[in-house]
Amino acid sequence: MAFESLSEKFQKIFRDLTGKGRLKEEDVHAAMKEVKLALLEADVNFKVVKQFVKDTEARAIGEDILNSLTPAQMVIKIVNEELIRMMGGEPVAMELKPAGQVTVIMMAGLQGAGKTTTAAKMGGKFKSAGKRVLLAAGDVYRPAAIKQLEVNAGQLGLDVFSMGSDVSPVEIAKAAYDKAKKESYGVLIIDTAGRLHVDEAMMQELADIKAAVPVDYTVLTVDAMTGQDAVTVATEFSEKVGIDGLIVTKLDGDTRGGAVLSIRSVTGRPVYFAGMGEKLSDLQEFYPERMASRILGMGDVLTLIEKAQESADLEQQKKTAEHLRKSQFTYEDFLIQMNQMRKMGGLSSIMSMLPGMKGIDPDAIDQKQFDRIEAIILSMTPKERNNPKLMNPSRKRRIANGSGTDIAEVNRIVKQFEQMQKLMKQMNGMRKHGNLGKLFGGNMFRGSGLF
Repeated sequence: MAFESLSEKFQKIFRDLTGKGRLKEEDVHAAMKEVKLALLEADVNFKVVKQFVKDTEARAIGEDILNSLTPAQMVIKIVNEELIRMMGGEPVAMELKPAGQVTVIMMAGLQGAGKTTTAAKMGGKFKSAGKRVLLAAGDVYRPAAIKQLEVNAGQLGLDVFSMGSDVSPVEIAKAAYDKAKKESYGVLIIDTAGRLHVDEAMMQELADIKAAVPVDYTVLTVDAMTGQDAVTVATEFSEKVGIDGLIVTKLDGDTRGGAVLSIRSVTGRPVYFAGMGEKLSDLQEFYPERMASRILGMGDVLTLIEKAQESADLEQQKKTAEHLRKSQFTYEDFLIQMNQMRKMGGLSSIMSMLPGMKGIDPDAIDQKQFDRIEAIILSMTPKERNNPKLMNPSRKRRIANGSGTDIAEVNRIVKQFEQMQKLMKQMNGMRKHGNLGKLFGGNMFRGSGLF
């Protein structure tokens, strides 16, 4: 994951500070040197790092921090605030025009940054917000670019306007805009051609489209994995074409992630979205405060809640909640919860957003165990899934054969499920008497085989 190395280094620095108790000025100087090195290794722009360390150190030594009862915690608070400021402070969203008007968004970027896929992802975001979206296939040079846009748009239920690859992008943009106005689309997203590097022909084409169509937002897509090259590209586009904001892709990859920390400071333009995966739903609004929280190992519970809401089937969740309330939790309910967890990116993705989970290695989680549990449950009949009391030795043998497991594994899952049901009953009983907190002194996952 992005920032994993930076996060680990920051946490070590803060642990060392906390272990000192009272801080001296030289302790802060030493810590800031480590912070500077960590940021540079994460590929954050040198000038941005220099200013960040200068501002952070000035605040950490001033404001009577050193005489505070909790100086290390105050330093961490300052670092968090400065990280948020570095990334822009408050989140910036695109303001879409009211009904009856078309908001025109022009995508820009180099080849390989994920521009075409991101155009569809962003269209999906606006559609879910109630807007009617039209995608214009303006990349007429890259083989299969039009088809790629059509396939992605089709999966999201979005309309695509295309005139083939023999028409100029400017004409396509003009015709798409006319269609969007005539047919009452709320948002028009124009996908444009990328190049392997910044060149005059590409810049001129973007300028021509902006001259022909009233573009409201020119959005640059940059690849986080290219490090400082992403900042260089953003600077060139900003100077030569003019950009209103950016989308940073591949922040889920094995990358140092410094680009997203540098871009706002260098270009003065906000990051609108962050691409966090290959799925068409893996595009998140960019919140500097939440990103800083992730970097410092504090989790990102708000994004986790939003992902849960987006992936949830409300009717199913109501039924499951009712079953929990009545202590009637079934294998079917368990299967539903497993599927929702998958939609949210799996257990490792969820853990990365929870506070205090940075020390747990996602690779230590046996993901195959979830597949085995699912196979066992799917090998049950609908009656067995909804009535766990039906389980007997002959049914267990049949389930083991159907799931490709052995009877011992089925017995273990059945036993764990029975324990879970008992826990649900205890929770309901203690909730009624206000003693729910007594339940959570143990490890609910002990013996589950997941770790």
